[in-house]
Amino acid sequence: MSANGDGDRTNPGRGDVPFEPRLALASLSGQSDAAWARAASEYAGCAFLGGIALDEPTREAARELVDRDRDEFLPADPVAFIDQQLSALADAPLRAAFNVRASGPEPVAEAAAVCADHGAIVEINAHCRQDEMCAAGAGESLLRDPDRLAAYVRAAAETGATVSVKVRTELAGVDLPAVAARLDDAGANLLHVDAMDSEAVVADVVDATDAFVVANNGVRDRATVREYLDYGADAVSLGRPSDDPRVLRRVRRAVDEWFDGAEKQRSERAPNAEPGGSNA
Repeated sequence: MSANGDGDRTNPGRGDVPFEPRLALASLSGQSDAAWARAASEYAGCAFLGGIALDEPTREAARELVDRDRDEFLPADPVAFIDQQLSALADAPLRAAFNVRASGPEPVAEAAAVCADHGAIVEINAHCRQDEMCAAGAGESLLRDPDRLAAYVRAAAETGATVSVKVRTELAGVDLPAVAARLDDAGANLLHVDAMDSEAVVADVVDATDAFVVANNGVRDRATVREYLDYGADAVSLGRPSDDPRVLRRVRRAVDEWFDGAEKQRSERAPNAEPGGSNA
């Protein structure tokens, strides 16, 4: 999805739109549960819960992170926790999603099947940068091994779940647009891009894939929303300010303004219909 000559993108989306409005809540470690999602549900179209460590290597990594004062979800049964949290959002006016971490594809597939049962999105975490999680074979280490990450995506997609992958820019030696194309081919429906301080990479990811691209990092106001959407993102997500109604309200207004304007432009540029149903 690219911009036209004056810098305004007039296509309000590519393919299937997995949530509306096109504002998501990005997962916050140890904080993003069903109550957190419901509290912001009047503003967002989607909430990514988690992340949750699914298997023993990633759970041990999460325990080590807790030991150094990081918040983590560590329920006795991670898959049952996913089911319980998604059930708690069954009547919420947004689409639920769950960010998951694992050292192999099998636990991802198990979690994805639960998400599919709830009509929720499963999000594979190729984003966490903590040494403990990377050593367990999860997080951003997966971006350095796109074959393995693609296997995670295929395993999740085979369950019938809608699949997102959370990625980050600015990882040395990683060609993120090329990785994005691999994930698209493997069955990823969404790419959730933490742009760090490289916002323009969003445009390169958009050009490389047909997946629905959610842009994350620094979204706070009309200017930051428009920057990402100008680069071709299909939606934006909020991280830390997701519990601040003032920021949520401001960002939601900017998202609605953008897509309402894009739809109006599309309508104005469409051929006028002639009587009888033919177009001029």
